[in-house]
Amino acid sequence: MLKAVLHRLVEEEKQTLGSLTVFDGTDPVFSAKSLELPWLNNERNISCIPPGEYTCKRKHSLKYGNHFKVTETNGGEVRGRDFILIHKGNFKCDTKGCILLGRDHRDIDHDGLRDVTSSNATMKQLNNLIVDLAFSLTVIDMAA
Repeated sequence: MLKAVLHRLVEEEKQTLGSLTVFDGTDPVFSAKSLELPWLNNERNISCIPPGEYTCKRKHSLKYGNHFKVTETNGGEVRGRDFILIHKGNFKCDTKGCILLGRDHRDIDHDGLRDVTSSNATMKQLNNLIVDLAFSLTVIDMAA
């Protein structure tokens, strides 16, 4: 199973920016920038999830296309939350607690907040890379 590490690097008042790297053994095979909500005590719809160990399982929906559902390592919902996903989206308003991935951090819509660019293409790359139905995810909060 591939392993991913999400390093949260910058926590701003309205969002958290980071970097996700997927490893095959010790070799990095994929890298992306991440955008999440800020840490607000794991509150539904307004906070990112707690740092920790998770499992991500491939899913598909009309709304998000191919994406990944984040669960506890035992398969249950993220503690205190449900339906946490890694999915496409460029702006803070595209998430209610999920993890968005893109190529770079840049203020696309000129609202003063950095967004993630090329999210559709980035998610397509990740989906093409993950041949198994799942991968492990470690979330590390380096911004604190």
